[in-house]
Amino acid sequence: MALTDVVVRNAKPTGRLYRLFDERGMYLEVSATGGKWWRFKYRFAGKEKRLSLGVYPDVGLRDARVRRDEARKLVAKGIDPSQQKKAQKAATLGQAANSFEVVAREWFARQSPGWAQSHSEKVIQRLEKDVFPWLGKRPIAEISAPEVLAVIRRIEERGAKDTAHRAMQNCGQVFRYAVATGRAQRDPTADLKGALPPVRHENFASITDPAKVAELLRAIDAFRGTFVVKCALQLAPLLFVRPGELRKAEWSGFNLDKAEWRYVVSKTKTEHLVPLSTQAVAILRELHALTGQRPYVFPGRDPRKPMSEAAVNAALRRMGYDTRTEITGHGFRAMARTILHEELHVKPEVIEHQLAHKVPDALGTAYNRTKFLSERRAMMQQWADYLDTLKLSGAVASMRQD
Repeated sequence: MALTDVVVRNAKPTGRLYRLFDERGMYLEVSATGGKWWRFKYRFAGKEKRLSLGVYPDVGLRDARVRRDEARKLVAKGIDPSQQKKAQKAATLGQAANSFEVVAREWFARQSPGWAQSHSEKVIQRLEKDVFPWLGKRPIAEISAPEVLAVIRRIEERGAKDTAHRAMQNCGQVFRYAVATGRAQRDPTADLKGALPPVRHENFASITDPAKVAELLRAIDAFRGTFVVKCALQLAPLLFVRPGELRKAEWSGFNLDKAEWRYVVSKTKTEHLVPLSTQAVAILRELHALTGQRPYVFPGRDPRKPMSEAAVNAALRRMGYDTRTEITGHGFRAMARTILHEELHVKPEVIEHQLAHKVPDALGTAYNRTKFLSERRAMMQQWADYLDTLKLSGAVASMRQD
């Protein structure tokens, strides 16, 4: 006799396991403690087998019968429903293990140790915020180009065009890693070439007119902010290193007696040497009295951390400069590069090495920290003297190298 909902609901524990039979091989198994499981008994390849159809009340009588009938159809087709269920479970687990997010995080874990921390943070935040919510759980081998484009369009539509291009690039890197590790056949982002309008990148705002540089230098000397930030502003044009490398400078990298600063370039992971002019050494010695007992030359509010990434640009804005159109912390590099070459006639290769750029020479060798060192020492002192002349006179000084 077939079971009813009332019979199933009122089945009570008796202290031992018992079974209530339905039709066509299905029955309800009631444990000694009252747990209820639907089972399907069938024969396959001459052997009696059982298949779990779910737990009551999560799976009701009607749903259990539907699952039983599906299993009977498989048996009629010569398919063992128990093995089919195991195969489906394995496929689901395999898809989860090869989801876009799993593969992306594996790719990131392998690649990020060679990146600057700031770059690593931007990449993983971009993926977590803009890509994983929509593609993260999808099997990476099943993701199509239109799916990727839909995700990228969401970024583009909020006006973040540069982020959209970078997210597309990161997705392509993840897909190519999946191909290399045997979890995808191809990179669908290759089909999206030209789908996004190009982003016009503008150079960092900079001042290269010597007369205006003189005004800026005098404004820096008149700055009324904190002493730490003022020293950073004074050193920025003298050293013309990347803003992140300046604000994260550590005292352990300086030898003021030798007038040298050594640090590892964030982009290339190579050691760089900055010869220090007498003017730079004087600023650093004065600052050392204040921050020399701390690890960072320019500590922030938390002395265990460097000053804010925005500190220099914020100071420039307080001085009345527009950091989008006039001068930015990064613009001191362009200032030095332009004036050193055009006004002081320093050889480009010497300037580029001091900027820590990789510039192959005729022998095919790239940047190394000691190349042109004597010329660079002379250049850094000449540059500091030139800036002093500009600042004091406001006139354009011609101080060509011999």
